[in-house]
Amino acid sequence: MTGTTENIQELAQQAFSTLQSGKNQQAREIFEGLVSSGRADATIVLGLAHACFRLEDKTSALAAVDSALEMEPTNLRVLLFKADFLEQDGQSRSALEYYQHALALAANHTEMTEDVKQGLQRAEQACARKDREYKTFLEAKLKDDGYKPSRSNLRFQQSIDLIFGEKEVFYQEPRRYYYPGLPQIQFYEREQFAWLNEMEASADKIRNELTEVLAQPETFSPYLQADSNHLGRYDDGLLNSEDWSALYLWEHGKLIKENAQLFPQTIEALKLAPLPEIRGQAPMALFSKLKAETHIPPHNGVLNTRLICHLPIIVPERCGALRVGNEERRWHEGETLIFDDSIQHEAWNHSKEERVVLLFEIWRPELNEEERELVTLLLAAVKEYHHD
Repeated sequence: MTGTTENIQELAQQAFSTLQSGKNQQAREIFEGLVSSGRADATIVLGLAHACFRLEDKTSALAAVDSALEMEPTNLRVLLFKADFLEQDGQSRSALEYYQHALALAANHTEMTEDVKQGLQRAEQACARKDREYKTFLEAKLKDDGYKPSRSNLRFQQSIDLIFGEKEVFYQEPRRYYYPGLPQIQFYEREQFAWLNEMEASADKIRNELTEVLAQPETFSPYLQADSNHLGRYDDGLLNSEDWSALYLWEHGKLIKENAQLFPQTIEALKLAPLPEIRGQAPMALFSKLKAETHIPPHNGVLNTRLICHLPIIVPERCGALRVGNEERRWHEGETLIFDDSIQHEAWNHSKEERVVLLFEIWRPELNEEERELVTLLLAAVKEYHHD
């Protein structure tokens, strides 16, 4: 068949109208004539695939859709037809790849016709169904082999959650300084820190010191202040707000003497921890007070060579939690949470009372003495440069 572009378009319209009217064999013959002319585009070849499929000629339908894919690999209609074809043919796993590819491509499309939208809905349903089947299969196999989630290694359980898309992967993204080769750990377990039990034994003494000072609210000041390195547009109204406030014991490496005098037992307890000492920067230790119904939005810390510790001193019932990456942990008075603040984190107090933790930084345990000395020298030099 030969003809002008206008003739090709007219014949294509005729073929699709014939197909819609249910005259599948007649439509197929028109489509085949168009394809043999060498002037058919992917849409026309897809039309041939539809006609062949309705005539239950699966071999020809598959050949036509594969030809259309070669012509336009990112055509959503073609991809969805191939996926639907494979799904109905019992090749669910192969169909899943095409469904997933179509969904990924659709993320970049702002406008779609109704038939494509419906096709994408089928894709989403198919992907969700396969995810459920996969999860059920794996859980059953693991259970048969003696796996018990309640007694499982935490990291292994997190890997299962990631497989099923129930949790998102978060990485270290410090705002200032990234030290390579450090493990991506959100919360550290207390068994890794030999000094922790002795420090926590002072929790009651720390609480007694804090109780006296809380009667003087002016000793606390907003954690985020206009002239400090605050969260910027992510501060959710906390800038210069008393809703999130701090009382520093060490700030930018300097001991705040007037506050230290109020907390002698707390200072002694903090000396048990491996606090970094970097001129003009560390150690940092403070009481962090979060008022009732206050939310600290997601943010990242400035460097990944340290860990942040929360020793909860006052925690009301149904207070809330600290989220680091894809994991949430609640505060319990006297039980320290240790986490990597270079990973995105947030916190909230949903109770009707204030929450107070003793917040301080420590060296990451993976850094040896030489590395700590080198990082100290580097950060001190950076500080000196910017100060000058």
